[in-house]
Amino acid sequence: MASQITLLNHVLIGRYLKHFYDIPTHCPYGKRDVARYRQAQFGSVDDALMKAFLASGFRRNGNTMYTMGCPGCDACRSLRIDPLQFRPNRSQKRVLEKCKHVKARVRELEFSKEKMDLLDQFFRNRFPNQENSGANYYGTFFANGITDTYEVEYRLDDELLGVAVIDVGSQWLNAVYFYFDDRFSHLSPGVFNILHLLNLCRMQDIRHLYLGYAIAGHGPMVYKTRFKPHELFYDDSWHSSESEAS
Repeated sequence: MASQITLLNHVLIGRYLKHFYDIPTHCPYGKRDVARYRQAQFGSVDDALMKAFLASGFRRNGNTMYTMGCPGCDACRSLRIDPLQFRPNRSQKRVLEKCKHVKARVRELEFSKEKMDLLDQFFRNRFPNQENSGANYYGTFFANGITDTYEVEYRLDDELLGVAVIDVGSQWLNAVYFYFDDRFSHLSPGVFNILHLLNLCRMQDIRHLYLGYAIAGHGPMVYKTRFKPHELFYDDSWHSSESEAS
């Protein structure tokens, strides 16, 4: 069955591969001097095609679907979790207890001064040497016309703690981005966000949660691999964390 699904994904995506082109750029993860984004722009992407793209390791940026095509490097490996198989470890259970008073609400993607201020603050704290802005991210990265995109707002006593931007389909949930108020770092909001998204997937009978790239040796992304079992996409297929450990 798995091979049949993989073949179907290749057939669906194969119709569009001729439209993809490479963009050389500086590696955003410091792995090499030059990285190559392999990308194409779309007017629309239906549920089945988006599912096929995600299941083949692709990511979304605005109306662009992309994957990494860096010669001699496969460090960028998409990570996904089956919500029904996942079991929280002791540390993750402690995060759930610490965040038991955090309120989460799913809503339409929208601009607001409150969120722009928080995202700009997040960029200043986390990426002080980069020229990122909340308005640019919402306008060119998050917003799109090719899939259904929502936000999960996390609040503590009505104060905005963090925001997750997510794409949602019938059988998949794509975690696009998460930003938060550093004053609440002691609550491990990044971990809590993933735990909440996994629970959201279970409630909606969604089969896979896609968490973007896990990159070995890149500190800010290592925490994703602590959610087990998970799968990593490389060599044109998904590999279970359990099989790699055995």
